[in-house]
Amino acid sequence: MVTDKMNSAFVEPNSAPAQPELLVSAVLHLMSHYTANNNQETQSCVKLASVIERHLKALADLPNLAPVLRATCQQLSEQWATVVERTMPQPEKFKFFSRIVSGARSA
Repeated sequence: MVTDKMNSAFVEPNSAPAQPELLVSAVLHLMSHYTANNNQETQSCVKLASVIERHLKALADLPNLAPVLRATCQQLSEQWATVVERTMPQPEKFKFFSRIVSGARSA
């Protein structure tokens, strides 16, 4: 899968931190795949959105990045985190609780 290939973008072969340009390239690539695959399997889209969020967070945490780019990456990271939270499947206990509440209302 694309995300498996892109995880190596965080670290170069000698275990040195990746260059910001490589992370920007990787996250743009991931975003284009997310858009292309958006109508497909939800689980893979959640994973891809999560990887995008982590890439943006990694960029926002780079001290040598221009302040405007760091702020943009931080803001986008937070927005992608919201996408991940929104698309995560609802835990089973809440579904059960919802059924109980809706059943009580209809009675």
